[in-house]
Amino acid sequence: MAHIQPAGWREMAVTGAAAREIETLTYLEQRLADTPYVIYHGVHWTNVEQGYSVYGDVDFIVLAPNGRILVIEQVAGFLNETPEGLVKSYQGKPRKIRSQILATIEGLTKRYHGTLSVDYLLYCPDYIVRDQQLAGIDPDHIIDATNKPKLARVIRESLPVTDRTDDFDKVTRFLGDTLNLRPDPSAMIGNAVKMVTRLSGGLATWARRLEFSPFRLHVIGTAGSGKTQLALAEYTAALDAGLRPLYVCFNRPLADHIERLVPAGGRVATFHMLSDAWLRAQDVTPDYGAADVWDKIETSMTGAELPETWQFDVVIVDEGQDFSVAWRDIVLRMLKPGGRAIWMEDPDQNLYGRAMVPLPGWVTLHSHTNYRSPRQIVDMLTALGAARQPVEAGSPFKGADIEELTYPEGDEEAMLAQTRRAVTSCLAAGFGRQDIAICAFRGREKSAILKLDRLSDSHTLRSFTGAYDLFGNPVFREGGLLAESVYRFKGQSAPALIFTEIDFEELDERALRKLFVGMTRARLKLVLVMSERASLQMLDRMSGPGATA
Repeated sequence: MAHIQPAGWREMAVTGAAAREIETLTYLEQRLADTPYVIYHGVHWTNVEQGYSVYGDVDFIVLAPNGRILVIEQVAGFLNETPEGLVKSYQGKPRKIRSQILATIEGLTKRYHGTLSVDYLLYCPDYIVRDQQLAGIDPDHIIDATNKPKLARVIRESLPVTDRTDDFDKVTRFLGDTLNLRPDPSAMIGNAVKMVTRLSGGLATWARRLEFSPFRLHVIGTAGSGKTQLALAEYTAALDAGLRPLYVCFNRPLADHIERLVPAGGRVATFHMLSDAWLRAQDVTPDYGAADVWDKIETSMTGAELPETWQFDVVIVDEGQDFSVAWRDIVLRMLKPGGRAIWMEDPDQNLYGRAMVPLPGWVTLHSHTNYRSPRQIVDMLTALGAARQPVEAGSPFKGADIEELTYPEGDEEAMLAQTRRAVTSCLAAGFGRQDIAICAFRGREKSAILKLDRLSDSHTLRSFTGAYDLFGNPVFREGGLLAESVYRFKGQSAPALIFTEIDFEELDERALRKLFVGMTRARLKLVLVMSERASLQMLDRMSGPGATA
């Protein structure tokens, strides 16, 4: 069947971007389904080489098994018929269609080492060419609004299906490597963020329309269900109303991330940051070397009278599955009478094995749709049985381009080599270093990769050193690739995620939760770097009795 390169164009239809080109791709996929053609398109990629667009203004290239190619320029909308041929106005500047096509063909043939067989078509689905003799283009190479249903037939006639030849492989390498015609995920990254934010924002919309008193809302939401959007909406609305909100979570990276997103005027902290600030406000310097330091902190915060500055109109608790009953009571003491409280949690992301905190009398809202993770990831986690409740895949993105790389358990060098290979794979797929995150299955103290300054000579790592500066900010190694443990990266995500050091003797509940947290951090691409025994156990679980995928 016809292979459309690159993938991801169906998801672009959700945004309405490049709508006419996507319409054509859909048509070609259906009408050329029984052919061995490769169809290259430019809906969401970058194909610029040294400032020159190797594709010209051509939208599609169809490659036949014998190495012949057909370039198709699609021109939507109105055209001008002039004595110099067909002209299209782009941003007020006229462009001659014939010149554009010839320039593209010339560019392709000059760069190809050998003889490249190129044919062309002008496809204008909205316009009827009145005088094809004056168009400047052979009428046999024009498909306009009168005969656009013939597009697929004309392609077949121009590119007769033959046996595959060596020229096919040469031209494939030429288009894929020499001209660097590859997906540009940067466009998809932006669209992914917009689409997921819009879809998952539904929780923030209707959760805040609920009315009850006192307002105590308990949200049990899976990864990517929109809990962060709800927290941001509630926090911002409080500030807009002249109120003081408090956002408390467990993870420091998540608190830092949220603080960058919200306006000034409230307070964002982890429970530990909040505790430290409380003691220092009492002129007490915590002795974190003492074994009973946290017992003393909790006792102090539980019994002391709270001044006005430590009382808030809105309290938002995130990552509630990681809180204890004592923490619950301390944080809720800071809520003013008549204030609003929202407690958000996901039992499937309980990495510390703590009992869920009871919230008697609270209104509970369940949200089991994951809008962030591509459906392929949700399906894989479902097959593993990694979620307590069925999770619905709500992302517009189906495929996650999941790769699996294995290494012998205990072989640290092999693990690092496979992680380097994973980075190369992500870069080759078009992701920039700023789009890639390395997430270690192990905590910082036990992780081999999180102790390194660099993965290779060309891949430096930006990871938490375990130290804090004088202002309480975490100190990071300076590097190009973010590297975090699954514990610290919880609550965040990345377009391309390398989940590495995955190893366990038994695929128990704790391992499943870590897999759930780590895998759901990926927004577009996921590479799993795992030990051979972990890979076998996961495969057995997914293919065994009761597997759903």
